Amino acid sequence: MTAQVVQLIASLAAIFGLAWLAKRMGLGGDVRLRDEAEARALARAASCGFEPVDMVLDRAGIAALLRDEYGRIMLLRRHGVHFAARLLTSHEDARLDRNFLTISTGDRSFGAVTLDLGGCAQEWAVALRRLGGAT
Repeated sequence: MTAQVVQLIASLAAIFGLAWLAKRMGLGGDVRLRDEAEARALARAASCGFEPVDMVLDRAGIAALLRDEYGRIMLLRRHGVHFAARLLTSHEDARLDRNFLTISTGDRSFGAVTLDLGGCAQEWAVALRRLGGAT
């Protein structure tokens, strides 16, 4: 019985120690887009030659939509503790619900994301319609 109590205390101490270490290293934080400059830099890094001329950030900072001078639209979204990007080719997987725009890329690993775009949601839904249907 005593050995089990000692093992339990040692396990709890190890768990708390690892949690403290992870927090000290800044792991597992709540990653959000801070501003348009950060979204612009992430989009440039994700796709060589993509230069955003218009963008909208989700109100929670978990995603953004960016458009370049050629009309291409990039979806940037939080994926774990990083951000992932996809160039959208179709509006078929986009749904508008008042201030919310839900977009799925068809890539199962990327998943779907719902953006709270406020009054800009309708404008971006129209921009996505310009992409046309599935290619």
